[in-house]
Amino acid sequence: MFYYLLKYVLLGPLLRLVFRPRIEGLEHVPSEGAAIIAGNHLSFSDHFLMPAVLKRRITFLAKAEYFTGPGIKGRLTASFFRSAGQIPVDRSGKDAGQAAIREGLGVLSKDELLGIYPEGTRSHDGRLYKGKVGVAVMALKAGVPVIPCAMIGTFEAQPPGKVIPNIHPVVIRFGKPLDFSRYEGMENEKAILRAVTDEIMYAILSLSEQEYVDQYAAAVKAEEAAAAAKERKFPRLPLT
Repeated sequence: MFYYLLKYVLLGPLLRLVFRPRIEGLEHVPSEGAAIIAGNHLSFSDHFLMPAVLKRRITFLAKAEYFTGPGIKGRLTASFFRSAGQIPVDRSGKDAGQAAIREGLGVLSKDELLGIYPEGTRSHDGRLYKGKVGVAVMALKAGVPVIPCAMIGTFEAQPPGKVIPNIHPVVIRFGKPLDFSRYEGMENEKAILRAVTDEIMYAILSLSEQEYVDQYAAAVKAEEAAAAAKERKFPRLPLT
């Protein structure tokens, strides 16, 4: 109930008024039945803008940190995500990926839409990063189509660290469904999972026209953070 209250009364109309998103390819999203919508992830606002323009309800696998934050802000955020029907996923530990897959398959088993960001985290610089294979596992196990989606302009509207969004044009572009039924029963083959994931990421890239980085976003973030920490500890002296 709260999901539809947010979508049609509280948040949805406000988002449409502020961002005036242009929607392209909405006809590619099936009106019924299970499907995965796989998109790029540029901004915190992605979680709200995509559901606001879809006719059907969509459930996202959201990082567990949204549900465990400290203080009043943390409790409000957790309450918001729970009320909106989003599912917390612990991304730490060796079993994190399997837990996410189980939760996602549960959503698809009810003939619902599942939203997922194959990059695994928000892009910190606006580029598109290598996708993780969990989306391929779920698509093959559930036997459902994958609809690629590109969020365009949300990085400029609300880059990492910015609480109040900028007013910036936003485009939400859906591509044609990707059918992977030819790989039925091959969800345990690593090469197949990589090929399926790369096909999904290429479809997203074609829609978003971002620069692509063939590395995982989390690894690049960690490398850059380590380099920045080293620079602070051992600053370069000016040449004389």
